[in-house]
Amino acid sequence: MIMKKLTLSALALTTAFLMAGCDSQDKKAAAGGEASTVLRVGSTGQSYPSGFKQDNKLVGFDVEVTETIAKDLNYKIEWVTADFSGLMGQLEANKLDTVANVVAITPARKEKYNFADVYSYYGSQIVTHKDNANINTLDDLKGKTVAGVLGSNHVNNLKKAFADGSVTIRTYETRDGAMNDALSKRVEGYVNSRPILLAEINKRNLPFKLVGDPLVIEEVSFPFHKDAKGDKLREQFNAELAKMRADGRLKEISVKYFGEDITAAPQAH
Repeated sequence: MIMKKLTLSALALTTAFLMAGCDSQDKKAAAGGEASTVLRVGSTGQSYPSGFKQDNKLVGFDVEVTETIAKDLNYKIEWVTADFSGLMGQLEANKLDTVANVVAITPARKEKYNFADVYSYYGSQIVTHKDNANINTLDDLKGKTVAGVLGSNHVNNLKKAFADGSVTIRTYETRDGAMNDALSKRVEGYVNSRPILLAEINKRNLPFKLVGDPLVIEEVSFPFHKDAKGDKLREQFNAELAKMRADGRLKEISVKYFGEDITAAPQAH
């Protein structure tokens, strides 16, 4: 008899628990939707001002754009940090949903991924130390060494610009490594995106000068896997990007981090 009462009590508790859970989900649905879905998004955490650590928190232009989109879509982001080539490797291995770290849209990448609409534009720019008075044009770099980040499209653009091998290209796993060697004059040049370089120079008063015009102007966006989930995310991100562009939020975030609007297509020189 006692066992029967205990069994009935346990059953009553279980039923109450399940009903409470259903009630909670019903309230959540009535309030406007489902529980947040987790998205795994990559960032180097070392790409000022696109994605960097401030007071132990990941911030930056690409980070804030992504988090704004995720919030509006009721997604929760799980940020994954690694060097750029590592991030692209994890994306290819399907360990990430996308990468928010100045991913240029290239023919090779378009073969692997479907990109969302363009949300920013960058020019691949070379800088040199101000002390290098004899380096002012791209031709002046011939016979010199230029640093770049391994796996970045800026390095690919550098290879195309000097296809004859007249410039030695030295790659690094991180931006800091490449930039520091240019600062210490162990290499004569450093290639990265023009807006990022200008932001770094202004923030830290770096002794760099621009060498010539950008090698090329590139479109940047979010890469998604070519599957049902990727297609859904791409459509959702496109819709949110369109809203942010229309109401001015996209430009506002750009000006916040770069001091200028990099969300509008620039005029190539």
